[in-house]
Amino acid sequence: MVNLSGDVRSVLAEKMAGEITLSDRHGDALRKWRSNFEVSQSDLAFHLGISPSVISDYESGRRRSPGIHIIGKIVDALLEIDARRGSLKMQVYGSILKQGILGDAVYDIHEYLSPLTVTELIRLIDGSVVYTPGVDFEKRLYGYTVVDGLKAILELSSGEFQRLYGWSTERAMVFTNISTGRSPMVALRVTTLKPGAVVLHGLGEGEVDLLALRIAELERIPLIVTCMELDLMISRLQLLE
Repeated sequence: MVNLSGDVRSVLAEKMAGEITLSDRHGDALRKWRSNFEVSQSDLAFHLGISPSVISDYESGRRRSPGIHIIGKIVDALLEIDARRGSLKMQVYGSILKQGILGDAVYDIHEYLSPLTVTELIRLIDGSVVYTPGVDFEKRLYGYTVVDGLKAILELSSGEFQRLYGWSTERAMVFTNISTGRSPMVALRVTTLKPGAVVLHGLGEGEVDLLALRIAELERIPLIVTCMELDLMISRLQLLE
């Protein structure tokens, strides 16, 4: 097991607890962090010694917001489960906390307190889906990253590439400055973390490389194209909250 400093864990715990507590939709915020740590409702409930239906009720909003004491226990449980798995998520978040978000390759990065679905994303950016079988169009996305695809592939190490995910892998990863979409999809194929959706900016439906489509199928990642002007697309994504 990788030992991380107590400071990293405490700062992350404070961020998680604060976001869940202050969110107008506490259930969505709770679901976001549970999904980020890839912990099932059953595993979280077992660790807390409660019924999975209690977690489900919190996330769906059927129960009123848990108090700060309960939220603290939930956050501690998620961090402890990750520690038992080798602290894989903590390592990624620790890198973000210590080094900050990359600036040179990134046009914009943002986290949502309330998620949007893949369907809502497509509508927002006037996108078209180029891979559909098995795609969950109601999948929740908790943020986005708009990145220069060429710079990301040529200049970033695998560890730096992971930092593009910000605080949640359940996000839209938008690649611009690309020609066919092959390179960013190959890069995603060989990395551990996978985004909730991929947007290839500047490409039409018939311009996507066949290998990129195949990787989207293998990874079950919604693959979307849009030719919306870049600044307009970013402004639309920023306004959504």
